[in-house]
Amino acid sequence: MDFAGPADFHDRVVARCEPAIIHGLATDWAAAAAARRSDGELLAYLGKLASPQLLEAFHAPDSVEGRYAYSDDLAGFNFERTQLSVPAVLARIAARAEAGTGNSWYAGSLQTEDYFPSFSAENRNAVLPERIPPRLWIGNAARVACHYDTFDNLACVIAGNRRFTLYPPAAIGGLYVGPIDHTMAGQPISLADGSGPDDPRYPDFERIRDQAVTIDLEPGTALYLPKLWWHRVESTAPINVMANWWWDAFAQGPDAPMTAMMLAMIAIAERPAPERAAWQAWFEHYVFRPQGHPLAHLPAERHGILGPLASGNYGRIRSHVMRMLRGG
Repeated sequence: MDFAGPADFHDRVVARCEPAIIHGLATDWAAAAAARRSDGELLAYLGKLASPQLLEAFHAPDSVEGRYAYSDDLAGFNFERTQLSVPAVLARIAARAEAGTGNSWYAGSLQTEDYFPSFSAENRNAVLPERIPPRLWIGNAARVACHYDTFDNLACVIAGNRRFTLYPPAAIGGLYVGPIDHTMAGQPISLADGSGPDDPRYPDFERIRDQAVTIDLEPGTALYLPKLWWHRVESTAPINVMANWWWDAFAQGPDAPMTAMMLAMIAIAERPAPERAAWQAWFEHYVFRPQGHPLAHLPAERHGILGPLASGNYGRIRSHVMRMLRGG
């Protein structure tokens, strides 16, 4: 790792909006040092940092082979959720690893501020601002279904190995995405990823199958993933621990692109096809701007609320939208 700090990391990696591997991110972490000694030392270290709060842990029998997913009818899931303390989950993970059989356990997206309050201070990430807190992912061997994040993501392996299988955002049409509002852990997943060749349920998957890129991460190595990149995550060691950070590297205010898309679904998605095409042209012109700024033919001082967002126009547009939503 060779970055002067968060600004340097942003300019050299994040601003490119492409996946990137970061070597040596966790080399000096206390957690990484414990992991190098043994899995037991790492779990003991995490146990010492743990708060008394309960968390939601996933557990599943050997028959699912660590693949946490929907049930066959998509109505439920092939695993169960249980509320436990951090030490109790760590003990179950250790016991499963030692026995080699029984329920596998997995606890993900654990906010360190809540569950491991001193983790950030003892394991500093030099490439992101300190205001962005890490989350921990701890478990036995598991396969997390292919999904996307609406935030930028930096994921760093502490113990075990992680295999990421990536698809670009444009592959969405061939991934056969599951329900938006009935998910395993917040984000919709691809139903087609991991299926066999020429599966009759997913004919369009064949045209994007070869777009998959596989990246294997060893302890200490991190992967930067921009928003909306699809990724399946597989951990194969008996005990695996990963830290990740989610943040919006390009936010200019509190509003998120996904919120705008959800609103567009109710405002546009079921209108007649010719009208949708018309609105698509408007979105291209004003939002996606393939030909540049929509008012480039006017002097900058005549751009009105379409001037730079940082010059106060973010608030002006937001106020205008809120008045419209209120019917004003």
